Amino acid sequence: MQRHRRRNTPAFTVLAYFTLFAGVSLFCIGLYNADALQLNENGYYIAVMILVAVGAILTQKVTRDNAEDDELIAEQERRQNLNKAE
Repeated sequence: MQRHRRRNTPAFTVLAYFTLFAGVSLFCIGLYNADALQLNENGYYIAVMILVAVGAILTQKVTRDNAEDDELIAEQERRQNLNKAE
């Protein structure tokens, strides 16, 4: 029987969470330092909001995939334990 392999490595999971938190942090720092927004600062905010959006989507995907993988691996281990008991 083939064992289910996790779709995401721990490094990819950490990178997903880091991307989300880095984007939110950069956005908050930018808002704190903003007095009067110039055109180049608007571009900065657009870039950071894209980073936050990508980070949020990536974090959601990684979290969902890890939860599904945990369920699949637990089910495989239950089946193996039942086969060994027989």
